[in-house]
Amino acid sequence: MGTTAVSTDHELPGGLSPKQQRILAYLKTNADEQTYFKSRLIADDLSLSPKEVGTNMPTVAAATTELAIDKWGYSSSTTWQVSQQD
Repeated sequence: MGTTAVSTDHELPGGLSPKQQRILAYLKTNADEQTYFKSRLIADDLSLSPKEVGTNMPTVAAATTELAIDKWGYSSSTTWQVSQQD
């Protein structure tokens, strides 16, 4: 008998997993006050790893029309530029 891996990060309607929805909600909440976000700091606030944030950001960026999300730079952690779309 084979085993089936069960993912706890199922995709929800709208195409984003619960983890991706948490990242998007965090960015929407903070985009008015802040323009640049480090993956490491997002991860700290959401109890994720910086790698989880960095891996999911391109999907989050592609899924939202409310925010413009661009990879901005890499120093101690990947930095993302986030701005409200007009």
